[in-house]
Amino acid sequence: MISLIEAFPKQLKEALEIGRNATLKTPGGPYANVVITGLGGSGIGGRIAAQLVHKEAKCSIEVYNNYYLPGYVNHKSLVIACSYSGNTEETLAAMEQALTKGARVCVVTSGGKMLETAKSKGLDHIVIPGGNPPRTMLAYSLVQQFFLLHHFGIIGDGFEGSIKTAAAMLSEEKEAIKKAARELTEKLHGKRLVIYSEANTEAVSIRFRQQVNENSKELCWHHAIPEMNHNELVGWAGGDNEIAVVLFRHSTDHERTQVRMEINKEVFAKFTPHVHEVWSKGDTAYARQLYLINLGDWVSLYWAEKKGVDPSEIAVIDMLKGKLADVK
Repeated sequence: MISLIEAFPKQLKEALEIGRNATLKTPGGPYANVVITGLGGSGIGGRIAAQLVHKEAKCSIEVYNNYYLPGYVNHKSLVIACSYSGNTEETLAAMEQALTKGARVCVVTSGGKMLETAKSKGLDHIVIPGGNPPRTMLAYSLVQQFFLLHHFGIIGDGFEGSIKTAAAMLSEEKEAIKKAARELTEKLHGKRLVIYSEANTEAVSIRFRQQVNENSKELCWHHAIPEMNHNELVGWAGGDNEIAVVLFRHSTDHERTQVRMEINKEVFAKFTPHVHEVWSKGDTAYARQLYLINLGDWVSLYWAEKKGVDPSEIAVIDMLKGKLADVK
């Protein structure tokens, strides 16, 4: 797990090469909407990508983490199915629905039934390296989302330079990021974590939560501002000093949201002294979000180390899949 997290900048560069060399069919279109389907470590890339491109996307992009697709999917839809193993049953089911509805379907996977189906039905597909936990291969699945969105005319090609620059920045900042992650881990260990960010960074908060769940074996939750100001903020009347707050922040966050965050910090401080801000680094939105992702990954690993747990172990998920396989 250590080597895989450390390899994140390198993986981003390799993912760019995979995307550039992908062989895809004539894009067709225009498309009325895009739906990305995937779960867990395979699905979070789509959510991060949709969040990053929302200002330039030429149509709506929605992410579905379930067995089904929205009713509006039809022959004018582009559906991106992402399953690292290629055997995620929910994503396979959604993919079949997309084909039945006549949507343009493309696939991001390392193999399995999904790749078999893509090849047999002549679907566009990008193959990424296999053999590792899906959550450690985010760079590959994430970057391919941008290449597909670009190929099908949804976004421009500016993402390539942004990701290349971000990868270089993460390599240069590696030791500083690890140091910041260790310091944050010391503050979080033994506490129940709550993660907040502006809505435009919510996917990164989800990624951090997932990593803390799987690697650190910890329950935690997240919410986005300003939405949480209309509900969860009241729930802080039940807060206590066993809770630790992490606020993911950018200097580019909406000015009114930044005001809200400062007021929110005052509310949190009435119930817990453990309120920690993590400010992103980078010249682009891609770099800033990738910085927070990388730092959060390191925190989840260091937290596992402090607890003495194996960050790679996911026995309970394997048990669930085994029992599901027994149900016909």
